[in-house]
Amino acid sequence: MSLKQRITDDMKAAMRAKEAERLNTIRMLLAAMKQKEVDERVELDDPMIVAIVDKLIKQRKDAAQQYEAGGRQDLADKEKSEIVVLEEYLPQRLSADEVAAAVKAIVTELGASGPGDMGKVMGAVKQRLAGQADMGVVSAAVKAALAG
Repeated sequence: MSLKQRITDDMKAAMRAKEAERLNTIRMLLAAMKQKEVDERVELDDPMIVAIVDKLIKQRKDAAQQYEAGGRQDLADKEKSEIVVLEEYLPQRLSADEVAAAVKAIVTELGASGPGDMGKVMGAVKQRLAGQADMGVVSAAVKAALAG
């Protein structure tokens, strides 16, 4: 079953179960997917959907931080509950150690050295680890690999 079909089925299940928060989050995800399809005139495949989910999670994390800084814990909790629902649609994430090992292998493969090669390494890493790792962790691993 494709990821798109799974999301649609989950929306129907949330409707039947009358899970309002879950339903709203899934509808927001479907709207973002539809927007991308219309804007770029493409049919979304699973990696593209994972990229959209990653983007939405990042937005929710940023918003939650802002709400907490502003003393609005109620809104921060809402964003965090949306993150939990969205994370269901991500593939199994790599651990920090696995990310570091993959980055080291790519750095060696590309013959990269020093911070000047960060862009080249990040491009290769993004292609290979897309959807499998948090890009913040990846970026830190690349910096560490190029510094050491």
